[in-house]
Amino acid sequence: MGFLQSTLSLLIGTGCGIYIAQNYNVPNIKKLVMEMMDRGKKLEESYKKPGNDKNKDSK
Repeated sequence: MGFLQSTLSLLIGTGCGIYIAQNYNVPNIKKLVMEMMDRGKKLEESYKKPGNDKNKDSK
């Protein structure tokens, strides 16, 4: 009985998610996360001290 109940819950949840995504203006989460990552990288670069690059080969 547990398997049928969990499968039914999964199907109902999937159906509701599809309905909501098609009929309402749901934001693209992947796009939002990528924009926030870009902003974070730019912010990090703006606070980074100049000349402290340890990745370059020292000769």
